[in-house]
Amino acid sequence: MPSHLVACTLALGVFSACLVTPVKAENAAAPSQEDLRLYDIATAPSPQRIEQDLRKLVSFGTRHTLSDTTSDTQGIGAARRWIEAEFKRISTECGGCLEVLTVSDTVQGKRIAEPTEVVNVIAIQRGKADPNRVVMMSGDIDSRVTDVLDATSMSPGANDNASGVAGAIEAARVLSKYQFNGTIVYAALSGEEQGLYGGDILAKYAQDNHWQVQAVLNNDMIGNIAGINGVINNSTVRIFSEGVRFVETPEEAKQRYFGGGENDSASRNLARKIKTLVDQYMTNLDVMLVYRLDRFGRGGHHLPFNKAGFPAVRVMETNEHYDRQHQDIRNENGIEYGDVIEGVDFDFNAKLTALNAISLASMAWAPAPPTKVTIKGQVSPDTTLSWAKNADKTVVGYRVYWRLTTEPEWTHSRYVGNVNEFILKNRVIDNYLFGVASVAANGNASPVVFPGAAGAFF
Repeated sequence: MPSHLVACTLALGVFSACLVTPVKAENAAAPSQEDLRLYDIATAPSPQRIEQDLRKLVSFGTRHTLSDTTSDTQGIGAARRWIEAEFKRISTECGGCLEVLTVSDTVQGKRIAEPTEVVNVIAIQRGKADPNRVVMMSGDIDSRVTDVLDATSMSPGANDNASGVAGAIEAARVLSKYQFNGTIVYAALSGEEQGLYGGDILAKYAQDNHWQVQAVLNNDMIGNIAGINGVINNSTVRIFSEGVRFVETPEEAKQRYFGGGENDSASRNLARKIKTLVDQYMTNLDVMLVYRLDRFGRGGHHLPFNKAGFPAVRVMETNEHYDRQHQDIRNENGIEYGDVIEGVDFDFNAKLTALNAISLASMAWAPAPPTKVTIKGQVSPDTTLSWAKNADKTVVGYRVYWRLTTEPEWTHSRYVGNVNEFILKNRVIDNYLFGVASVAANGNASPVVFPGAAGAFF
């Protein structure tokens, strides 16, 4: 028997799969599942730098979408020009590694009575091997008070959402020291409080420029640790994700109805990937996966990306303080209202920035998720997974995953080598959910892809 078949049989335990795509002996051993660089990135975000940026953003008085755009010190215009300058300064320090630009459009509609230019500021760190594949961290520039149309009153928006913008800037500082295979985008979006306009604009820009968007991490309120419920907690974070893709077609919905996948959209498996990374590389932070699009009856800037068909999640604090959201600054019956900087915990803000940084870095260092993932095994004791082999040269193999249908997270996995099909012997398709991820030699893997349209990333 040829030696490569022996090695493949020993590594995989499935001779029939080896006949489909032989595995070379040097690829038979599973690569490490750790990337030691991510431990350094997890501790790199600085609470002091985040505090400085937060104080600068708050100093603009109001960042309401309809506020002053000409002043150098007050209003959203001054804020977005400062953000742009900060991204450019970071780029200078890394030898021009960031492409800084504004992406805008003139909009009119709900909560914007007159035609208004909505301007996003983004910094693009181009990947070296797969530059069209994009992972993104976003925060919102704009702020508001009680009256959503009040564009002049003092509106610091310290936690909602200077915390997210400061996090994106700090993540750029940290990650600009590295080079990645995929592209990372750091985005400061506008118009969120008026109707998610900035996200719509950037999602369309991504489509028009044929970005292969793998992940959007929308950070909206990542600095508060004191809830209106009296709980003070600096060690938990919520990640919200859609269960069924917004763009699912009627035919895809029919397939999902009979084959499963209502809990395995790309967005949901993106959320699971983030939790796995946090569990591995961070301490004193527990991720609460919330299996719904957003808080009940409320929304955020990940939704426009979901509507465009992109995997996107919301990252935020666990215990909200509603007296500090969308409120005029005041003292009423002894209660302090308003989103002021005193309500932000800078260490916590840095911790959630680190969550983003390790997630962006790992996914940008990892290969793209597999495509064309299919599954079969009806009336059989075995389950067969197939996928299109990734053209990315960083791929050394694939890992298959499974879990009981009642399990919220992936519980079992097996490295199967550089093949495009694998048979899980005595694993009945009816009783489990399955997926597959691409693996790189550097210890990073893509998010898990559930078979069919229900779980596809691209």
